[in-house]
Amino acid sequence: MLDLAARAAWRAVGDVEPGVLVGAVIVRAGVVIGIGHHKKFGGLHAERGALADCAQRREDPRGATMYVTLEPCGAAGKQPACVNAVIEAGIARVVCARRDPHPVKGGGAEKLRAAGVVVEFTDASPKAVAISEPFIKRQTTALPWVVAKWAQTLDGKMATRTGESKWISGPASRRSVHRLRSRVDAVITGIGTVLADDPMLTARGVARIRRRAARVVVDTELRTPDGAAVVRTAHEAVTIVVCAQDVLDSDLGALRSRQLREAGVRVIGVRRAAGPRGGVDLEEMLRALRADFAVSTALLESGPRLLGAMIDRGLVDEAIVYVAPVVLGDNEAMGAVGGRSAPKLADGVRWELAHHSRTGEDLRLVYRKA
Repeated sequence: MLDLAARAAWRAVGDVEPGVLVGAVIVRAGVVIGIGHHKKFGGLHAERGALADCAQRREDPRGATMYVTLEPCGAAGKQPACVNAVIEAGIARVVCARRDPHPVKGGGAEKLRAAGVVVEFTDASPKAVAISEPFIKRQTTALPWVVAKWAQTLDGKMATRTGESKWISGPASRRSVHRLRSRVDAVITGIGTVLADDPMLTARGVARIRRRAARVVVDTELRTPDGAAVVRTAHEAVTIVVCAQDVLDSDLGALRSRQLREAGVRVIGVRRAAGPRGGVDLEEMLRALRADFAVSTALLESGPRLLGAMIDRGLVDEAIVYVAPVVLGDNEAMGAVGGRSAPKLADGVRWELAHHSRTGEDLRLVYRKA
């Protein structure tokens, strides 16, 4: 039943952030009598939605069991506390996949138990556990959830030796990527990708845009050209260029920043990362995006260097990989991830396969950090 609750919650991806995806299922004698999910930020919570579904079906939830992906909230926020609705409805047992880490609204289980409701926590449903991970990360780290996306050949190449990458993946995969862009708060890329491909990074051909993502360019030395597509369209879609603070403080950097800002670009400076690479501190960048631009979920679409740096620093939470039925077999072709040092297998970053599907002729693989 928790799997069913998770599937219900998934329907609202892109609509509830910075809130949490939650699904609830009410069962009596093995029969589902109510299903609900958190549909929109600030809207009715999953538990109350499931109870409303019971009423619509003319089913009495008294004595039933509620399966919910996250502990019912114990205090009011934009909506009344869900524990009150559960108690008033006479639910006898609540089975939860995760505890709510919110400092104010967490602790609902104890309030339910005090009212005589049996509460159990279980990790038996990986789907139900995983559905709230982005919210829990934001609550506990003040960092956005980061999804890295890339397309590659069967032998792991992102582009040919001459830089050709359009198109490794097929039309169905590209449509899938546009749907991803329509459900996140930011799309992050590197200056190398801007200079090589001049991408727009907007969601196009999507039936419904759930979120209008900001375009974020990681550009340590402030080299983003005035003619770049993201600059030319900065008045149409939020565009943020992130550079090193010392560059921003220099005379040339101040001039370049002013020119970009006049074009509508927002320029922010962060400290440089420690080590020989000298790029921007990527964690500080993510903190700034979360704090200053309300970025809850970010999609990373970059070349191998930035992708490798983000993975190396443990800043990528989920990877979506489109594998095309093509083999290049060229040692000089560009690999999907680069810049890391891994002389031993133990130095690799381990991931767990969460989902796989076919998109046209390609394979779509979804991984989360192990």
